[in-house]
Amino acid sequence: EAFEISKTEMQPTHPIRLGLALNFSVFYYDILNSPEKACSLAKAAFDEAIAELDTLNEESYKDSTLIMQLLRGNLTLWTSENQGEEADNVEGDN
Repeated sequence: EAFEISKTEMQPTHPIRLGLALNFSVFYYDILNSPEKACSLAKAAFDEAIAELDTLNEESYKDSTLIMQLLRGNLTLWTSENQGEEADNVEGDN
């Protein structure tokens, strides 16, 4: 619910909104074991923030860009892990 409120009440580049997206995506990935949902959420938050990067004010710039780097890092890691698992599954099917 907090994440949904942040999407309607805060800019995509707001550090709190980005932090919620980061935490929520990690929750989906690690706790709910839902990598597709985690990646989708993280990618959407990152893409929306990138599109409005020029709206960032100076005081939140560092916080926002740091969280965006964490989102991108998780996406890279999760995507590579999922590709590795898919390759293992294909090899196991042969």
